[in-house]
Amino acid sequence: MNRDDWDDVDEADALPALVDAARRGSGSAQDALYRRFAPVVHGVLLGYVQKADADDLTQDVFETALQRLDQLREAAAFPGWLLGIARHAALDTKRRRAPLTGIEIEAVDVNATHEDRLDAQRSLAAIRGLPEAYRETLMLRLVEGLSGPEIAQRTGLSPGGVRVNLHRGMALLRAALADERTGARAR
Repeated sequence: MNRDDWDDVDEADALPALVDAARRGSGSAQDALYRRFAPVVHGVLLGYVQKADADDLTQDVFETALQRLDQLREAAAFPGWLLGIARHAALDTKRRRAPLTGIEIEAVDVNATHEDRLDAQRSLAAIRGLPEAYRETLMLRLVEGLSGPEIAQRTGLSPGGVRVNLHRGMALLRAALADERTGARAR
């Protein structure tokens, strides 16, 4: 199949065939996997590391995954397996680096006010402070814009598990942001 053929095939039906073709060295299949999963991998990485690191690590994760495709037992498990590689890469990067002393601005919107940028920084810092399961599902929902069923498919969680993680994660995020706001007012 060429690039256009892979893009036109239904993902649920095509994933095992796509992964098998990538295992056999099909460049178009490897490209199709990258196009489908790079945004999700990038979103997961943003939950752990700064944007510049996430940009670099996304490529590294796919290189690692393609080199290790022969270790994947079931092609249908590719999304969860890939996200596991992403999480490990992010955690390795965090371990190698000294903790940041402040929060970096990740993207500059020239129309955003100073307060808007501070709110965005606080929100991202609060998300990074959440437990991994909640952080991952929230990043996939809020950053990547995936639906509950899409998150379930990509992470290997049940749809109910995704709903629970999103609900609990949002509750923790709201509490963290509320604590941040009340702490900022008290200063």
